Amino acid sequence: MTVSLEQLRRCHVAVDLGAARTRVYVKGAGLVVDEPSVAAVNTRTGALIAVGSFAERMTGRTPDYIRVVRPVSGGTVVDIEMAQRMLRHLLGEKLRRALRRKPRLRAAACTPHDADPLAQRATVETLAGLGARRVELVDTLIAAAVGCGLPVEQPTATMIMVCGAAATQVAVLSLGSIVTAERIPIGGEAIDHAVVQHLRHAHELMLPSQAVRPLQLALHGNGITAEGPASTLIHGRDVATGLARSVQVNTAAVRDAIHTPLTAVIDGIGKILRECPPDLVADLTDRGIMMVGGSALLPGLDQMLRDATGMPVAIAERPDVCAVLGLGAMLEGKIAPMVLNPLAE
Repeated sequence: MTVSLEQLRRCHVAVDLGAARTRVYVKGAGLVVDEPSVAAVNTRTGALIAVGSFAERMTGRTPDYIRVVRPVSGGTVVDIEMAQRMLRHLLGEKLRRALRRKPRLRAAACTPHDADPLAQRATVETLAGLGARRVELVDTLIAAAVGCGLPVEQPTATMIMVCGAAATQVAVLSLGSIVTAERIPIGGEAIDHAVVQHLRHAHELMLPSQAVRPLQLALHGNGITAEGPASTLIHGRDVATGLARSVQVNTAAVRDAIHTPLTAVIDGIGKILRECPPDLVADLTDRGIMMVGGSALLPGLDQMLRDATGMPVAIAERPDVCAVLGLGAMLEGKIAPMVLNPLAE
């Protein structure tokens, strides 16, 4: 998965197929698609009814003959045909025509750090179905580091933490390459699941599928800290009777439920630091951790990492789109490799 910057400069389009959102960057036009990776299908006819935000709003509200699917799971395409159809509709007819005019369309795509050959092949075939003659694969960690402005080409350590929906990836970068990395199967979905399970066991309450993330923001106020409201009113369905019910939820208990899956993330960071050379760990003491990804915006997560690691933690300016913007910067030729032997001139 080693791709040169020269090869990336020849690409025309960059795609970030995430479990939560799909983003497309077109060379010269910028970010043109940023929509949920969701599609709604009529199971009787096979017709695609909706994609993106509208399909996501249909989740849990459809009749029997309409199925809402997610063709991407954990950063890996699990349904190639559906992913191709979703991408075609997200791009739109006008943009697809413009891309088809390219005689040899080249595309670049993000893949998780430890993606196996089958997962990489699924990504390549998905973009090949859109007309791409050649697909370059770039590690999500490197693309995100470039997108948030980290000096990845310098001989100093930079630690990046990509907080995705299905997993969290942590890596230490130096000289444009990954020194050590870890993929932790805990992401935004695991945190959502922890909240849902807590309310089910402690209050016998079932939440609507789309109410979990807004609930987190309401529960924690100023973050995953004790500064938020002491309690909040939650509406849901009673597990036993099936009737609508409202309960007053203690936010301290919910904070404890969320901390449980996050301990795995902290353990992963500790493992990375133990495997890292001492000189690079010394650099990280000053530089700290840069958080990117949609789940990085979870209130208070950055403070929790500061307390656990003792290192400075920062959140990127636009954490949710760093990876695709990093790919876009490579396509536009804005990233120059470091000259390793300047004395040879």
